[in-house]
Amino acid sequence: MTAHEAPTVAAPALSDGAPLHMSLSENDIRRLEALLAPIRAWTSPVFHGLDNIPADGPVLLVGNHNFLGIDTPLLWPELARRRGRVLRGLAENVLITVPGVRHFLHSIGCVRGNRANCRALLEQGEMVLVFPGGGREAVRRKGEKYVLKWDGRTGFARMAIETGVPIVPLAMVGADDAFDIIADGDDLLMRPVRMLVEALGLHGSLTPPLVRGIGPTWLPKPERFYYSAGTPIETTPWADATDLDAAAEELQDLVRKELEEELTFLLAERDRDRGRTLAGRVRGFIGL
Repeated sequence: MTAHEAPTVAAPALSDGAPLHMSLSENDIRRLEALLAPIRAWTSPVFHGLDNIPADGPVLLVGNHNFLGIDTPLLWPELARRRGRVLRGLAENVLITVPGVRHFLHSIGCVRGNRANCRALLEQGEMVLVFPGGGREAVRRKGEKYVLKWDGRTGFARMAIETGVPIVPLAMVGADDAFDIIADGDDLLMRPVRMLVEALGLHGSLTPPLVRGIGPTWLPKPERFYYSAGTPIETTPWADATDLDAAAEELQDLVRKELEEELTFLLAERDRDRGRTLAGRVRGFIGL
């Protein structure tokens, strides 16, 4: 290197061989849409406020994790179509450890959910989706419909402050209505399952509940899925905070409040929607 040459700075790398940059071609989007067509037909999703998501530049989408995250996949083709962007999701470690699952998740833009990967993606101008409640929020207990289980998790807020990126609260409603919980991970009935989960090296709180959908089956009830992206929250006011921990707690509280307001909006939309159920959608289609 000569005296006039600038040093070469290596681009940050993602763990597990995940691609740093991604794009979805028209064929990629069509394949995703075909793969998700049964879910979309069954749930007839409605999207609000997606224009609040920036069309370019780094942004952190912060969402509520519903039952097993079954509503999340529909975001990928929708955001690709509506915002022209690839959604980079932070996936649970347990999913990334499964070779076939890891390959599929990488192919649509997901990476292992850790701070290094999140920072690298945001520094490259990506749109990143995070669920602060993690797996515990997705593994529901009785009486926890649409309850945020964040419990002091401020990592996402700290990351947003450190990188200076805006946060968009992203609310989702519908998946928690698709199943009824018969017994959750705290019930004595589920103790054998909990022991198996712990034997696999996972925390007992990730024990999945025993559920039913239509009748006694595991077929989900055809509840409509609702999504709403709120107004972006700029994180620059906290950029010069001397106490980053306190700043992250304050920002987390604000994001939680905004997300809960979006959830309240969606729950009201759901309750007055005649097309919430499949029967209601059929009646609307035939003009009854």
